Amino acid sequence: MSAVSARLGRMSSMAQFWHALPREGRWLLSTVAIQTLGRGLTLPFTIIYLHEVRHFDLGLSGALMSIIALTGLLVTAPGGTLIDRFGARPVLLVGLASMIAGCAILAFATEPGIAAIALVLMGVNFGVSWPGINALIATVAHGDVRQQYFGVNFALVNLGIGVGGIIGGFFVDVQRPETFTAIFLIDAASGLIPVALLLGPLRHVRTQGEADVSGEGSGGGYRAILRQPAVLWLTLLTFLAVFIGYGQMEAGFPAFARQVSEVSTRVIGFSFAVNTAVIVLFQFAVLKRLTGRRRTRAMQVMAVVWAASWLVLGATGLLPDSLAAAIGVLAFMGVFAFGETLLQPAVPAVYNDLATDRNRGRYNAVNSGAFQAGAITGPFAAGLLLDAGLDGLYIAIMVAGCAGICVLASVLERRIPANVNGVTAEEPAID
Repeated sequence: MSAVSARLGRMSSMAQFWHALPREGRWLLSTVAIQTLGRGLTLPFTIIYLHEVRHFDLGLSGALMSIIALTGLLVTAPGGTLIDRFGARPVLLVGLASMIAGCAILAFATEPGIAAIALVLMGVNFGVSWPGINALIATVAHGDVRQQYFGVNFALVNLGIGVGGIIGGFFVDVQRPETFTAIFLIDAASGLIPVALLLGPLRHVRTQGEADVSGEGSGGGYRAILRQPAVLWLTLLTFLAVFIGYGQMEAGFPAFARQVSEVSTRVIGFSFAVNTAVIVLFQFAVLKRLTGRRRTRAMQVMAVVWAASWLVLGATGLLPDSLAAAIGVLAFMGVFAFGETLLQPAVPAVYNDLATDRNRGRYNAVNSGAFQAGAITGPFAAGLLLDAGLDGLYIAIMVAGCAGICVLASVLERRIPANVNGVTAEEPAID
């Protein structure tokens, strides 16, 4: 009976959350999983495609993967300013057009230079999509619903990516390059879905504040934003979390699993399905536990969970090409995913609670910039370390980074107001 009651409680909470959203918020959320299906087809296999299909060496492949984030980093700051001035819609439409072109080019790239051009185009969208989408979410959702929205959106993104990863794991074959061509073309086609949304149901959503239509207004520029100690510590925390987390998902983790653990591409595809299943099953329950509690404490718990996951992955290298290694790779992704359910609702909510409508695009651009920086250095460092056979050092750096997050979260907690840290008067923090 208790399990049934808990399930009914989750369904009731989901229904309340859905009804609290405006029409635009429901449109934005309802197509997320479908939009990200194409991304799921390619995300686990891009570095494998570059290294094992196009035969670029592993170090070069890691460097090429970093181009996406490097380009994103370069366009994020001007993208945030444009979002505050003209709104998120036109900026997102330009980014989506660039992504569609980049995926189509990468599908046929046989030379590093062509692949680099494609990855630059994909990076343009990577740079503007984060602040753009977050600005849209913050515009249509407020209060506790905003934190819930970030968490549910993250779960749906992972649902699409996970399903795509399963399909890709069965479909792609390094001996058949045309299978990789197909998944990149499907990824390009999936970009047409958000284009249709932005030109249709979301065409009237206005993200920019009135004071920024003709200039900076009272929103303040990047210099004023970055002068705030809370923003600096939060940005450093975001960078480190991405470096040891998401920066490894497209390069370090698949490369370690293939080169050190010696598991198949199918196991890697299934690992992303495990990641998705854990997030989808636990995200809403975690959101309920986070409501009214300190977000910085959630970040610290996440760091401990991630440290455990990296130790599990490191252990798989001791038994390469075995059932135990395959199980360990799947377990790594499951434990890592639980940590993600703690991080993803918290960090963007803190940024957007610090921001106003006049500078929301720039605050989210700072968040995105930290993400890009971690995504640049993460794959590059992983490629160098693993190409040199420094498997143990690679795992040690990941675990040390988790300890660093705990320290940064503790510092951040003393520098942000209680309401920005998620503590509400109605439901005080339980530590």
